[in-house]
Amino acid sequence: MTHEKKTEAARRPRTWIPVAVAAAVVAAVGGWLLWRSHERPAREAFTGYVVSDDVTMSSPIGGTLTRIAVRRGERVTPGQALFDVDPTIRTAQAEQAGAQISASQAVVEQQQAGLLRARSELGAAQADADRAGAELRRLLAAQREKSGAVAALQIEQAQAAARAALDRRDGARAAVQTAAAAVLAAKAQVAQAQAGLRSARREVADLAPVAPSAGRVEDVMFKAGESVSANAPVVTLVPDGEVKVRFYVPEALVHGYQPGRQVAIACDGCPAGMTATVDFVATRPEYTPPIIYSLDARQKLVWLVEARPSDPAALVPGQPMDVAATSAELRRR
Repeated sequence: MTHEKKTEAARRPRTWIPVAVAAAVVAAVGGWLLWRSHERPAREAFTGYVVSDDVTMSSPIGGTLTRIAVRRGERVTPGQALFDVDPTIRTAQAEQAGAQISASQAVVEQQQAGLLRARSELGAAQADADRAGAELRRLLAAQREKSGAVAALQIEQAQAAARAALDRRDGARAAVQTAAAAVLAAKAQVAQAQAGLRSARREVADLAPVAPSAGRVEDVMFKAGESVSANAPVVTLVPDGEVKVRFYVPEALVHGYQPGRQVAIACDGCPAGMTATVDFVATRPEYTPPIIYSLDARQKLVWLVEARPSDPAALVPGQPMDVAATSAELRRR
């Protein structure tokens, strides 16, 4: 090769070097990704959010709100008063029902006294009937033993007396039955009045609802002095027992998250070491979890899972949550 040809070859660009380097880099990255997918275990960490099943408190009876006893965001305990509706009318009805009970009980006592008298008169009438019957049987026996021993008029009088005694006895029996029926009717009036009193008292209690369980006041829709219709929502509660953490698990891991399993949870500003217990797993998959909570999603097919937190009072519905199989996974996230 002449000197000129060597110089021309040296000046020619070496295009094969960048191609070789790029191929080497692609092979190295592909090998690392393949090693990572086979050697490193899949992380069981997910992003979820807090949900709740709210309870709406209302009064079954409309009226004017005399008091609102809670504020938005306030914690409530079981049995704590929430609001009051004016009870004037229902209180008057309860007092009227109480008075009706007293009057009905007085009637029962009167009817029971009448029943005692009727039973006493029945006893006397039965005794008279027994005596009249015995006297008639004695005269008839004497007449059979000796004809003419007893005058026919005397026998007729004894027969009339016996029939009259039996009539009085039958009348006394009817009076006893009537008096017994009157007692039952009076007792029924008492029972009806007592039912009316219980209903009136229940309505008075319904006008002042209380918190059914511990929780947080989510919203108050009215102010004191406003009128509310029957069953209109007045206060909305978030019971502690109805706060849940909802997250989505990919197909490859869903069988490991069955009801009863404990998971680690965390959120900004939440106490450390919080956990939740899975209590629901959807029976059907979903293709897309909520977009604002699925930035790290890598699977298209996911299952909805809900877990009840160990400290529901520390969580707020809508709050994003980190969920992991263990606290160690949570720290790695």
